[in-house]
Amino acid sequence: MRLAPLLVLLPLALGAAAAAWMITTAPGPVQVPGEVSGMPVRVMTLAPEEFRPATTAWGNLRAAKTWVAVAEMQGEVVWRHADLEPGRLIEAGTEVLRIDPSDYRLALAQAEADLAALEAESQQLAGEAANTNRILELERERLALAEAELKRVQTLAEQGSVPTARADEAERATLLARRTVAELENTLALIPARKARIVAQIERTEAARDRSRRALDRTVITAPFDLRVTEVPAEQFQMVAPGQVVVRGDGIAEAEVVANLSLDDFRRLVGPIPPGADLMSLMREGPASRIDVALSPLSDPTQVWDARVSRIEGRLDVRARTVAVVVTVEDPYEGADPPRRLPLVPNMRVELRFSGAPIVDALTIPEAALHGGLVRIVDSDDRLQLRPVAKAFVQGGRVVVAEGLAPGDRVVLDDVSPAIPGTALVPVEVSE
Repeated sequence: MRLAPLLVLLPLALGAAAAAWMITTAPGPVQVPGEVSGMPVRVMTLAPEEFRPATTAWGNLRAAKTWVAVAEMQGEVVWRHADLEPGRLIEAGTEVLRIDPSDYRLALAQAEADLAALEAESQQLAGEAANTNRILELERERLALAEAELKRVQTLAEQGSVPTARADEAERATLLARRTVAELENTLALIPARKARIVAQIERTEAARDRSRRALDRTVITAPFDLRVTEVPAEQFQMVAPGQVVVRGDGIAEAEVVANLSLDDFRRLVGPIPPGADLMSLMREGPASRIDVALSPLSDPTQVWDARVSRIEGRLDVRARTVAVVVTVEDPYEGADPPRRLPLVPNMRVELRFSGAPIVDALTIPEAALHGGLVRIVDSDDRLQLRPVAKAFVQGGRVVVAEGLAPGDRVVLDDVSPAIPGTALVPVEVSE
């Protein structure tokens, strides 16, 4: 019974002893001299370039000019242009509506008649003044003769040559001549006042005449510019009152759209303000010289229209805090050939592609090469480095670097895992 365990343990002991002998007597591993191979990665060498900031916005078109014709005179619409219908095009200077001018013509005729009467009265007054002056000269001569006669008769009466009654008669004649001269002088003195009154009446009548002419002109409503009719509230034979809207239209020379851009996008498009620049001059000139705009209808993006930034509205959007940029398109009906090429009409939804002022000597990298604020760089020894980088902005999958990189740096484009600084790499140059 005791021999069974020995029979089991003896082979195990012999096997262990043989394994220990083989391990102690076996030769070591063969060492082969060589260099550690690096990991092949794609890299791009940074070089300065000109980069244009760009952004996209959307908006609804509207007419740059609108016309709201308001009746200034009261009366019946006696004539209406045949093309005065919503959607029709009207050329500038075309008469579109006419209000009954009868009352205003009568008022004009009355004013002209009153003016003719006043002018005749003025001529009559001038004649009276001339006649009075001539009579006054004669009366003054007669007065001089009467006074000389009175003096002679008084001398003779004192000498007793003539009776006293003769002297009294000569004195009465002198007094009558003096009275006549005084009355004529008073008449001439009143003529300037009468003339001033007539002049004032003439001016008032001329004002009434001009007012009647103006009222008569306002009975005719004319299109001030080329336009497309949008609404015609007034019908022929309808009575209209002052202040009533009779025609609405949109100008066809220009169309505009308001694009709401974020402050960051707008700042990038405009670019930095030169040191010492006059802010008021920049505001007057606007950003049009720095920003290019291309416009396309959303219904057909293949149609491209050249546009321009015409102005910036004076305040930010209340809710979105965005900059309202007004973009203008000239001649929105040019080349229109529906349905192949649609005109740019109000309320059409459009896309706006903005290109800002170029950034000179910019350094850009692919967005995928930025890993949480770090960029993987291959140094001069083909070893991996991790470089912290500050980005200016990201656009179209490219990162514009603000600081942290320099021209000539080799940026790793592949995902190296694990990214351990000092790892040997085999850079393969590619172009982006």
